[in-house]
Amino acid sequence: MGLINNVVPFSLIFWGQTEIGAGLAAVLNATTPLFAAVIAHFGTSDEKLTANRIAGLLIGIAGVVVLVGPEAWSGLGQNVWAQLAVLGGAVSYGFAGLWGRRFRSFPPALSALSQLSASTLLLLPLVLVFDRPFDLAMPSMKVTLAIVALAVLSTALAYIVFFRILVRAGGSNVMLVTLMIPPSAMLLGWLVLGETLSAGQLLGAAILALALIVIDGRLAKRLGIGARLLNT
Repeated sequence: MGLINNVVPFSLIFWGQTEIGAGLAAVLNATTPLFAAVIAHFGTSDEKLTANRIAGLLIGIAGVVVLVGPEAWSGLGQNVWAQLAVLGGAVSYGFAGLWGRRFRSFPPALSALSQLSASTLLLLPLVLVFDRPFDLAMPSMKVTLAIVALAVLSTALAYIVFFRILVRAGGSNVMLVTLMIPPSAMLLGWLVLGETLSAGQLLGAAILALALIVIDGRLAKRLGIGARLLNT
């Protein structure tokens, strides 16, 4: 789990984003639930693809595209290896959703601790050989605190929540979190940094909300949307 949910996707996505823009990377990363759903369909007996789920995932990707805006497509077709690297990270996340089902009987905090400890042990030799941190200047207090905040809030706590959702909702459902990264960043930018929300961003967020409703399926079932999608 440390390998396919941390080491491989983090390395691929971080490298890819040194070559392509954040908007395009966000759209490519938003394909994670699609890969997770397909992998779960063939790898499990209880997380099969449905018409509602396929429609919802495609709507969700469209929502990310609208939210990010036209700049999402800048550089498409260029730096192909970097784009494939980000997609490779999304595929790795998809397999992590399937593999993570094995941890449903473990406490979420223990699963998070085990995964992050394993990924640290896997990456530490590579960091020492290639990045040589002992040759770098000591980071400032501001940078150190930022790293601690990322470690505690955006990683340790996030993975405890991740494994809790995995236990309750399944491996493919937990990967839906990637659809919520762009609107979460947008909302935090508005609340914390005073950034302005555009009409496109609000429309994209609304489309993402629709996507989650469609994936959930209960409202669609009441309205008979699922049957119509399947017939289509």
